[in-house]
Amino acid sequence: MPVLILLLIFLLFLYMIAPRFRFRKNLKPFIRYDYAHRGYWNIHKAIPENSLSSFRLAVSHGFGIELDLHLTKDNKIVVFHDDFLTRMCGENLSVENTTYEELSRHTLAGTSEKIPLFSEVLALVNGQTPLLIELKLPTSDTTLCSLVCRELQNYNGAYLIQSFNSLGLLWFRKHAPHVIRGQLSSNLTKTEPDIPFIACFFVKYLLSNLITRPDFISYKLHDEKNISLFLHKYLFGTPIAVWTLRTEEDFTYAKSKYSIMIFEKS
Repeated sequence: MPVLILLLIFLLFLYMIAPRFRFRKNLKPFIRYDYAHRGYWNIHKAIPENSLSSFRLAVSHGFGIELDLHLTKDNKIVVFHDDFLTRMCGENLSVENTTYEELSRHTLAGTSEKIPLFSEVLALVNGQTPLLIELKLPTSDTTLCSLVCRELQNYNGAYLIQSFNSLGLLWFRKHAPHVIRGQLSSNLTKTEPDIPFIACFFVKYLLSNLITRPDFISYKLHDEKNISLFLHKYLFGTPIAVWTLRTEEDFTYAKSKYSIMIFEKS
């Protein structure tokens, strides 16, 4: 009887973490690209992350582009990584609580580059290379999802959606099931003390897949020792993206094991 109970628990665990299989073939065109993390940036050459110049350079080198989206106070979609402007602009302002007009007064990392609108990036890339789009959802508000989906309706290029916040992926599962979606994760129970432990635990071990059914997993390389990630790779055969690769050793190792490389190179 104990063996049977353990077997049932394991089967339930597998059911919870399982991916979506239906659109797996649609991921094949994305796997042959390496993705420049926040664009192909180099601050020593005055090319900051998530800037138009970094995206232009990624296109010219034939790399895919990973980028981050936030929603401003006035519902503009901007390309920016952090929740606050402190690190990149030297101002303690929250992106979500600031209008785009206010954000546009600031430059990135002391350069002349401004925080770009998502529409500007789409116009620049124009389908020349695939986009790996991370949705930044600091709360349970998923307004960003609907606006991003609307923005992408007339975009002819290839793109993937990913997020740490499973509510964003759930939104796409319900309202735009044709969009390929990925669950971002890492050792969140260790690195995110301000987020409820149970939420971090579910995303860390991919248990939230029960409600989101992602097509791929995007995991931090140095946190790869995770039973759920192992099962996705060797049991489900799920395509796995790994980040952020900053050394030749990491890149070579990741290339031998995983499907999508997200890298930085200065």
